[in-house]
Amino acid sequence: MLFGQSMNAFLIGLLAFAFFIFVVLFFVFLRFFRLWIQSVTTGAGIRLVDMVAMTFRKVNPAVIVRSKIMAVQAGLDESEGMTSRSLEAHYLAGGNVALVVQSLIAANKAKTIQLTYREATAIDLAGRNVLEAVQTSVYPKVIDCPARSSARKTLDAVAKDGIQLKVTARVTVRANLQRLIGGATEETIIARVGEGIVSAIGSAETHDEVLENPDRISKAVLAKRLDAQTAFEIVSIDIADIDVGDNIGARLQADQAEADTRVARARAEGRRAMAIAAEQEQVALIEEARAKVVEAEADVPRAMAESFRSGRLGILDYYKLRNVEADTEMRAAIAGAGTSRRPNNDGE
Repeated sequence: MLFGQSMNAFLIGLLAFAFFIFVVLFFVFLRFFRLWIQSVTTGAGIRLVDMVAMTFRKVNPAVIVRSKIMAVQAGLDESEGMTSRSLEAHYLAGGNVALVVQSLIAANKAKTIQLTYREATAIDLAGRNVLEAVQTSVYPKVIDCPARSSARKTLDAVAKDGIQLKVTARVTVRANLQRLIGGATEETIIARVGEGIVSAIGSAETHDEVLENPDRISKAVLAKRLDAQTAFEIVSIDIADIDVGDNIGARLQADQAEADTRVARARAEGRRAMAIAAEQEQVALIEEARAKVVEAEADVPRAMAESFRSGRLGILDYYKLRNVEADTEMRAAIAGAGTSRRPNNDGE
């Protein structure tokens, strides 16, 4: 009796477990039925078990299935390494699986672009938009120089005659998929083209030569191979607009003349100051000489007194000397010369 009850309980548990398994399988089938039908009907080759396993590996089955379906429908086989496992690996690495497959399809349809699955995934993981790169290879991209986001709207350069030219250019580039990883970006292309344009204008003898033949700028820039070590290949460089700016040479000459004038004025002021100092030195020497004269004149009365005492000068000789001095002063007064007055301390 107990054995029969235990058998009944075992059968009930077994049926319950089987029912649970059936319900789980039923819901799993309902969840992945549409994807499985698409995979079967398109020949993608992804089984229902693989879709369940993707869920446990935290991979979105819809992305993998639809990407594989796109590849199969476009004629991309697994010989290129694009299997469901590789797609899962790229998904887990953080890549954009759908974008990689779309880029491979676009490259395959273009017929002239050689792009493998390995290269596409590497480009995608490097942070580049691989689909945009393929599209740029098929349809070249036009880059404005200077860039539209730049604060300067033109490239300003000066010819040898001093005339400034304002230039805007458009650079047509095509993506180089082999150099896309590690190659320089658009900013480098813009900088190099701008440098080449400024150099080409600066080497022109006159600005008229540039205005007459603007294509000489593009030819000179293209000859420098500015796309080396970049992710792009320059197709053409076209001068969109060129305007005449200021006469920089004349302005620089005027500034130089003004600077020379200031230097000359400073030197003249220095010479004037030196002349004033020399004049003051001469005035001091004159005053010193006059002091010596006065000192010498003070010795005259002492010499005359000594002559009187020694008997070398008599009284009559003294009166004759005074008469000669008086006669000389009278003659000078009559001639209108007058007697010169000594300058005072103010130089008057």
